[in-house]
Amino acid sequence: MSDRWLSVEEIAEHLGVSKDTVYAWIRRREMPAHRIGRLWKFKTAEVDEWVKSGGAAEEEGRK
Repeated sequence: MSDRWLSVEEIAEHLGVSKDTVYAWIRRREMPAHRIGRLWKFKTAEVDEWVKSGGAAEEEGRK
């Protein structure tokens, strides 16, 4: 069941951040998200890889 698409609320809970943070990451940090109609959907494996590669790091720690 880990293959299912997650909502903004679910991915925010998975990462321990707010929904506002998720929306900001989509806009500014190229968080892997897929727009389906009006909704954003996420694959857990893609988001976890993005986090591991430093995508969610604070600005000072980024290249």
